[in-house]
Amino acid sequence: MTSRITLILLLSVVVALGVAAYRVMKWAEEPVVSEQVHPPPKIVTIPDRSTFFQVATLLEHEGLIKSRSAFVLLGRSQSADRRIRAGEYELTAAMAPAEILGKLLSGQVVLHPITIPEGLTMVQIASLMEQHEVADGADFLRLARDGSFIASLGLKLDSLEGYLYPDTYKFPKGVRSRDVIATMVEHFRQAYRPELQARAGDLRMTQHEVVTLASVIEKETGADAERAEISAVFHNRLRKHIPLQSDPTVIYGLTGFDGNIRKKDLSSPSPYNTYRVVGLPPGPIASPGLRAIEAALYPSNSRALYFVSRNDGTHQFSSTLSEHNQAVERYQKRPFRRSALPRT
Repeated sequence: MTSRITLILLLSVVVALGVAAYRVMKWAEEPVVSEQVHPPPKIVTIPDRSTFFQVATLLEHEGLIKSRSAFVLLGRSQSADRRIRAGEYELTAAMAPAEILGKLLSGQVVLHPITIPEGLTMVQIASLMEQHEVADGADFLRLARDGSFIASLGLKLDSLEGYLYPDTYKFPKGVRSRDVIATMVEHFRQAYRPELQARAGDLRMTQHEVVTLASVIEKETGADAERAEISAVFHNRLRKHIPLQSDPTVIYGLTGFDGNIRKKDLSSPSPYNTYRVVGLPPGPIASPGLRAIEAALYPSNSRALYFVSRNDGTHQFSSTLSEHNQAVERYQKRPFRRSALPRT
């Protein structure tokens, strides 16, 4: 009789403990707060090579889970111990532990938007990436000039100047520079669609020549309405074997440019000095956008050979040197304060 009572008591204790454990687990599996509370999101950074216990400890410390022990058990039940992905995560206390675990396992990290404007050089792009803590600037530039890496992207180039497509991207912090560059080059490929390639063939221009000319157009004007006209000037000059005489190309070839182009700069022995070199410069001088690329391929029917800044963001176009000299006299009082073609 006594043994039966003891057994019943033991069973009662086991059942009670089981019920208690079940309730504790159910409690631990619930969000810290109700979704109706609308708790503010927290950005939590999971360091690389963190153990699952370290992750659970961090989440508990941030008030995102009720019990690290229960979270560890949850992770073990899904064999998640070594599958947590490092990075920044946006989490809230209203999320259930299973939902949090799902985000950590799928790598739903925070993506930071970064806009690359048209007309930036790759040095400027690398600097922007570093400012936004997206990628290391020095490593970015090294790869952008690495022949082997560039070849792995399917391009035969000395550098990726001009091929880092200007667009708005979303990257996680700490992303590899090679992944950022590969994404930007892929965006260029998507922008340089088949009909543009076909048009380049009609004009007997290589892709590199198109990107090079587009980059010069991009640097010469920000006015959409003028792009095709400026393109026509350059096409006309190329056809007549007249030097392009574009200040932005000269500036690109200078070391330590201080913002003022001088007469001596126009005679510098640089391959980018289109006052001395006939034809296109050896490569792009910046990253052109789609509108500049299209302008390079679809110039207007203008017969103009010259243009000069009106100092209001637009240009005056001329077909003869006499007309151009008059425009220079009207709009440019100081001989070397200009952002367009010279007087000769």
